Amino acid sequence: MGPGVVVTGLTLGALAAVSLLAFQANGAQDRAGGPKPTATTAAASATAPAPTASATPTVPPLPVTSGTGTRVVYSVGSHYVWLVDPKKNPQVTAAFPVVPGSVEPAPGSYAVYSRTPTTTGTDGRPIEHVVRFAQQNGVVFGFSATVDGAAATADPKAKTGGIRSGRAEGQLLWDFAPKDTKVVVVA
Repeated sequence: MGPGVVVTGLTLGALAAVSLLAFQANGAQDRAGGPKPTATTAAASATAPAPTASATPTVPPLPVTSGTGTRVVYSVGSHYVWLVDPKKNPQVTAAFPVVPGSVEPAPGSYAVYSRTPTTTGTDGRPIEHVVRFAQQNGVVFGFSATVDGAAATADPKAKTGGIRSGRAEGQLLWDFAPKDTKVVVVA
């Protein structure tokens, strides 16, 4: 078994444990009659700002307009991604912030049509776990993560559709979304 498999297994185990604890905590608040806590991401994105001591990042709720079935949901308004599997409990198996390219895809339903393990991004950085789902007006849209964990630094005048996540989140999305997986883009 290679180190990548071990790291992936440990990451998924940690996400499952955090999700279970969040689910249990949510139920405890219901029984106590108090306000419900907000969920936070299990793994902080390398491209998202670090939380401050006074503010814990919260995961926006899954948009109600995100459709049905197994799907990747991307919100252009909140720059968040949700991985949804209706056969699991909870159905949202992961949710994390992303950094969009200079152009956003139009809201709608798409499907993963291409995947590349590693390549070079439009900003010249090595990227991995590239999951492409749309092409519009000559711009290719897809999810990816930089190998060095740095945020995108593309020329703002260039039309880029790369949606970047942290490396751990990129691995989760890669594992979740093989070819033909539904991708729903919402406003």
